[in-house]
Amino acid sequence: MKTLDIVIPFYNEEDCIEELFKRLLDVRKDLAVEGLETNFIFVNDGSVDGSSIIVENLARANKFIKLVNFSRNFGHEIAVTAGLDYSNGDYTAIIDSDLQDPPELLIEMYKKLKEGDYQVAYGKRLKRKSETAFKKVTAFIFYRLLNSLCETKLPTDTGDFRIITASVRESVKQLREHHRFMRGLLTWVGFKSVPVYYNRDERIAGTTKYSPLSLIKLALTAITELSTTPLKLIWWLAGIMALLSIIMIVLGKNLYSVILFAGFVPTFALGLTTAYIGRIYDETRNRPLYIVDKTFNLD
Repeated sequence: MKTLDIVIPFYNEEDCIEELFKRLLDVRKDLAVEGLETNFIFVNDGSVDGSSIIVENLARANKFIKLVNFSRNFGHEIAVTAGLDYSNGDYTAIIDSDLQDPPELLIEMYKKLKEGDYQVAYGKRLKRKSETAFKKVTAFIFYRLLNSLCETKLPTDTGDFRIITASVRESVKQLREHHRFMRGLLTWVGFKSVPVYYNRDERIAGTTKYSPLSLIKLALTAITELSTTPLKLIWWLAGIMALLSIIMIVLGKNLYSVILFAGFVPTFALGLTTAYIGRIYDETRNRPLYIVDKTFNLD
């Protein structure tokens, strides 16, 4: 019998865990009919509420429930990474703990993999319930901007929600950079993939753990991880500045605006270069991506 590990990162989701477990349990039963033995790998990203205790109790009662407890909060992308590190099944799925992505769709994803000999089946959102117009617009812009800058094209309107084969998982596990954009890495390794369309639900409880600032940081990580095009942009800006200066001189116009623009270019260049240098520095320190406090059912 083949095995599927479902990776579930969570941070302060005590209001969602039990309902998530009930729905995943039904999915597990349905996947058993398809010939899959399913394990759940919960990764606790430093929660300070009761969610970890809930999962610990579930793990004590069910050997197929695994738990990885971080020593502190390392971030969602790192939690997904740890889940993949601890997975050794024939297939691995990734799903968030807030139930915005329906667990039941994993059954269709698995069937899609088998139908076309695919190695990745990913969820592609048609609608995002309860999300503000601002978030929808910024998400639309982000994916289009990222794809315009990067050689590796990401499927638009997707998240981490997917099923991958062991070959894909082991390939991703070789990528150990500290600033991680997991859906970018999962796309970068390649392999034959297929979308599964769905409407994203509202959270059943609690609030999103992504603030506007954290979303900006994630976007910056995605761009600097997958592309060096922004660095090349500096050359274009410098060229435009030089050309504009020449035109203004020839026309005998006021150079005040040119001077202001000239001041912007080196400031922008310094900030952008610093972002890349900071990431290089983090890599050279060679620290572990995360620290594990304790585990359950993984010994």
